[in-house]
Amino acid sequence: MPPRKRARPSPSPGAGDDRRVDRVLHAPGWARPKGYAHGIVADGPTIFLSGIVGWDAAGRFAGDDLVSQTRQALTTIVALLQEAGAVPPDIVRMTWYIVDKREYLAAQRELGAVYRDVIGRHFPAMSVVEVAGLLEDRARVELEVTAVKGGKRREDVMTTGRDDDGT
Repeated sequence: MPPRKRARPSPSPGAGDDRRVDRVLHAPGWARPKGYAHGIVADGPTIFLSGIVGWDAAGRFAGDDLVSQTRQALTTIVALLQEAGAVPPDIVRMTWYIVDKREYLAAQRELGAVYRDVIGRHFPAMSVVEVAGLLEDRARVELEVTAVKGGKRREDVMTTGRDDDGT
């Protein structure tokens, strides 16, 4: 088996630290996903966030709709990542638990705008699961995130899902 080609990290501020290089997985012949990646290969310190709903530090919900709760949940995720010394491009997996698929589908454009506003144009491996309910009765969404600290900061990976070797 030939040796695997390794992507090179790009020089960036803080070069020399323990930055890793992510590899976005994409099955040959499959259409490129829109707004997420099929898979990510990453190595480094791992951060797990779970049970993130749309309430603020005082436990008050941002609203009773999916979009406002999603904005607050994503904002909380960014704050927790910062606490761990990480940033949104370090996110490698995100799972959305929603209580109403129709509400989610009807709000996709607004949710995409909120996501890009808070997280940026970074699209990790992502799943959306409709559930019968969440522990918090007012919650419309609950998010789980896995991040690997020190992720690749190259704009082309975040916007196109492509690695240095074009995959």
